[in-house]
Amino acid sequence: MNIPIILGIESSCDDTSAAVIQGRKILSHVTAHQKVHQKYGGVVPEMASRAHQQNIVPVIHQAILEANIQKKDISAIAFTKGPGLMGSLLVGVSFAKSMAMALDIPLIEVNHIQAHILAHFIDDANEKPPNFPFLCLTVSGGHTQIVLIKDYFDMEILGETLDDAAGEAFDKIGKMLGLDYPAGAEIDKLAQKGNPEKFTFTMPKVDKLNFSFSGLKTAVLYFLEKENKKNSNFISENLNDLCASVQKTIIEILIQKLKSAALEYNISNIAIAGGVSANSGLRNALIKEELSGLWVCSIPKFEYTTDNAAMIALVGSLKFDKKEFVDLSVSASARSF
Repeated sequence: MNIPIILGIESSCDDTSAAVIQGRKILSHVTAHQKVHQKYGGVVPEMASRAHQQNIVPVIHQAILEANIQKKDISAIAFTKGPGLMGSLLVGVSFAKSMAMALDIPLIEVNHIQAHILAHFIDDANEKPPNFPFLCLTVSGGHTQIVLIKDYFDMEILGETLDDAAGEAFDKIGKMLGLDYPAGAEIDKLAQKGNPEKFTFTMPKVDKLNFSFSGLKTAVLYFLEKENKKNSNFISENLNDLCASVQKTIIEILIQKLKSAALEYNISNIAIAGGVSANSGLRNALIKEELSGLWVCSIPKFEYTTDNAAMIALVGSLKFDKKEFVDLSVSASARSF
């Protein structure tokens, strides 16, 4: 029996990505990044959608070439329906519909957040994919959630951010520190040279398993304004320590809530997903708790943490087995569906 080949398309934000998967094995994975947003300190939606229009044809063409297949070999096309930026999503959805119609093959809609979680089940995603049931801390620039996963498509959100996402907090605080967008990776790099105990920021008090990062962002802003009045070179002279202290605070907020969820639901299998799951401090904190015997953690490869089409293709493969297809009336959804 031939194993179906799925083309995955991801265009939810500012990366245009395409991947080809057979079963759970990635045959190719191509991504075009948009650097135009750096000077604006964040993604400009209209510019992002225009760049997707320029990138999507060459990216998909390259993915098919690298997979060493023909278009006629593709069994179905999986695409990100949402959540994400509407203009960006529309480019991917429209292209997927057109290509599926031209090739007369099925269409598969994919929830972007579910895909981040299920990326763990790509063949080479990590050495120990999580066992069901497990908790997944999904952290990115747009989302911060604790999700209970009972099966591939049986998921329940236990807690989420009430305002800013963790990745958004990293980026906005990074902007205050004079770092380029996106700032998360640079904060992580500088934090490794700094003292995380140098500066203390108040931890937010939020009910249940929910998060809040807007208060931390404001606290850092007021702290920097106060210190800059005393010393105009305060940020440059303390940059590494500031990054280390901010990163420590954000990670402590995430880990504390994750611990609470693990205890409340009596679950010892833990996973992380999303762009912030690439953060070395968060990874080390999870491993530290694993070594203490609190849980067993699954940490994905770096290439599967950021927005990528490999995770979309994987979900497409899982849904293909269940014959979960959609027709050409399907449309993009800026919010979760």
